[in-house]
Amino acid sequence: MSHRLEEFSDIEFDVLKEISNIGAGNATTAISQMMGIKMNMDVPVIKFLEFKELAESIGGAENTVVGILFGLERDIDGMMMFVMDCDSAKSVISGILHVEEPADAEFSEMGLSVLQEMGNIIAGSYLSAISALTNLSIAPTVPYMSIDMAGAILSVPAIEYGKVSDKALLIRSEFGDDTMTVDGYFILVPTLDAFEKIFASLGLSTL
Repeated sequence: MSHRLEEFSDIEFDVLKEISNIGAGNATTAISQMMGIKMNMDVPVIKFLEFKELAESIGGAENTVVGILFGLERDIDGMMMFVMDCDSAKSVISGILHVEEPADAEFSEMGLSVLQEMGNIIAGSYLSAISALTNLSIAPTVPYMSIDMAGAILSVPAIEYGKVSDKALLIRSEFGDDTMTVDGYFILVPTLDAFEKIFASLGLSTL
């Protein structure tokens, strides 16, 4: 397989959708356990977007968001990022700590710790989904969390991986209960070699 990221076959794209569904389901279950409530999840929306389109998909380049960035190690290389807008992030913090996180104030130190832990859980959920389907060993690096405008945060994968492709895999997951709804965006930017390994492990290397 020698194609670029924008040239996946329908079967390959279906595989990525299935990985996304499993990962999002795992993440929702883990977050439900953290918050002690039953949460529902809408079917994730997955698409390939140009890096320059990512910011618009999560509210615009000037929208302030929380971004948690991980590198990928072992059998595949690349990076992934989990992004939420600040309102969603504060809803999650309040739900876990049972203490209202003021909407007009900066994040508390405890709140930031909760977000980082949630990022770890979500990253682990998606990587477990990929590993379970492919038998590849994948581990995240130590996470880096930033609160900034979406355009600034998303410039990191664009600069790092723009030489591989001008597109990234964006997975939008909506989860919540009767009292809250959270939009989360999972951005996966494996190297082309990493995608080849994923598909080869599933017998799709000749497509």
